[in-house]
Amino acid sequence: MKMMLAENIRRFRKERSLTQEQLSEALGVTAGAVYKWEAKLSIPELELIIQMADFFDTSVDVLLGYEVKDNRLEATVKRLQEYRRSKDWDGLAEAEKALKKYPHSFQIVTESAALYRAFGFDSGDKALFHRALELLEQSRLLLPQNEDPQISEQTIYGRIAQTYLGLDETDKAIELWKAHNADGVYSPRIGHILAQSDAIEEAVPYLSEALTKILSDLISTIIGYMNVYLKRGDHVSAQAILSWGIGLLLGLRKADKPNYFDKVSAVLLAALAASQFLQGQDDEARDTLIKAKELAAFFDASPSYDESDIRFVSRIEGASAHDDMGATAMDAVRNAVSQFENEELTALWKSITEQEGLHE
Repeated sequence: MKMMLAENIRRFRKERSLTQEQLSEALGVTAGAVYKWEAKLSIPELELIIQMADFFDTSVDVLLGYEVKDNRLEATVKRLQEYRRSKDWDGLAEAEKALKKYPHSFQIVTESAALYRAFGFDSGDKALFHRALELLEQSRLLLPQNEDPQISEQTIYGRIAQTYLGLDETDKAIELWKAHNADGVYSPRIGHILAQSDAIEEAVPYLSEALTKILSDLISTIIGYMNVYLKRGDHVSAQAILSWGIGLLLGLRKADKPNYFDKVSAVLLAALAASQFLQGQDDEARDTLIKAKELAAFFDASPSYDESDIRFVSRIEGASAHDDMGATAMDAVRNAVSQFENEELTALWKSITEQEGLHE
């Protein structure tokens, strides 16, 4: 509960153009008493509050101006999240109150743990990390209540590991991340921490796995954005993200040896050409399709699906590259062009391949 008594006494007094001395005379108190009320140095007795409400022609409730917080579970969870976002340290006291009221709520325990972790990293206070660990262990036990698809036992263990880092217990953090590294989700962190130590050779496989997964996700994201922009008719943005992605992938070539991302880049070039063509940029589209054809031919001359042929990446145990773009890079480019269902664009691609003696 939050009261606005001091503010309201001052507001009602000023609305009536009264000085503190004049109000004190009306109430039979000293001017110093009124000053202390308005400065929050003291609170008037109940009888005086009733007298003031009557004097100001208002109710006691309005004069007190009390605000009762919505302490229902969902509202409390949102309030804890806002404390964390705004970096408001009052949130820690609020969290402890919430934990007393909802000691077995997964949401409350999880959000309280997040608060303690966040402020622990902000301040370096080890006590906050220890409290976060207690709450994280408790949230793991309450996991059956969870309805958030982004939280799982794996993610909770990841947060516990990160908290151990805050306590400078690096070995415990790495051990936990390794034990719960399904689908390589913690490989970037494991590789990063190991590379900071003397275990640089142990770090390399984790970093390689992390990089290839990031690149795979990035390609999907680029294609997703491209489709969004094309459906919006925003060819400028579509071409911008495709150009950025192509430049990034071409930078992953080792010397002059093909790698799997050359095949992907050829497809992205075909998509870029299609966007240019649909915008009436015929010359640019032709040049880009020629680049797509040349890159596809370069890859098909010595196709490589070996991850170790990618710059910065070492061999990854059990890894392999597969796609449904086409059996060859040239097939993949042709399929990419045909997906736009534009006869003139298809004819342009055919003319380019026939001109070079690359009949399909």
